[in-house]
Amino acid sequence: MAVSKIYPDAKSALADVLRDGMTIMAGGFGLCGIPGALIEAIRESGVKDLICISNNAGVDDAGLGVLLQTRQIKRMISSYVGENATFAKQYLAGELEIEFNPQGTLAERIRAGGAGIPAFYTATGVGTIIAEGKPTAEFDGRMYVQERGLFADLAIIHAWKADPEGNLVYRKTARNFNPIMATAAAMTVVEVEELVPLGALDGDHIVTPGIFVKRIVKLDHVEKRIEQRTVRKRQAA
Repeated sequence: MAVSKIYPDAKSALADVLRDGMTIMAGGFGLCGIPGALIEAIRESGVKDLICISNNAGVDDAGLGVLLQTRQIKRMISSYVGENATFAKQYLAGELEIEFNPQGTLAERIRAGGAGIPAFYTATGVGTIIAEGKPTAEFDGRMYVQERGLFADLAIIHAWKADPEGNLVYRKTARNFNPIMATAAAMTVVEVEELVPLGALDGDHIVTPGIFVKRIVKLDHVEKRIEQRTVRKRQAA
């Protein structure tokens, strides 16, 4: 008998997964495509000393920012954290560890981890602080620095649609770090906006095959905040 991947809420989907000190990948870019309900469930669980891999640290009251407020994150592996004052305060006080990555390097480290590639070479960062302490090598007359692949204990991701097998479709720019993170963890839990019957998804539109997804949470409500609202002046009539 097949075991259902569908869980009633984020709390139950993570109940027997979370533990202190684990490494968690969190999808999203800014506030777009972030697994907000799963992050909130992690906050409520009280687990601490987390290592979080994410493009960014959210903002002060949304995304991973809520885990920074409760001081549940010990270390961040990110590429951009400029929108979070709580992050800056903790980092400058020596209360938070940070491993900065060029954004393309971070994406490739995650993709490599999901593909079983332990390390790769890139020209990005050669001769800078990024390369300090890392092996370097010359290929075709150009220097490259070695970067290690990333693989997490848990990946929490957000998708637009899923079927009961966990085949996923993403919507527009929410298809950012979510697909590669789904492949690069021992356990992948996804929150989705729509749950459709098996066979309803066009196979050509499926981005993440269900084999990577262990648990699914159907969201009753999705808050889609605007990170930075900009408007243009009205033209004179």
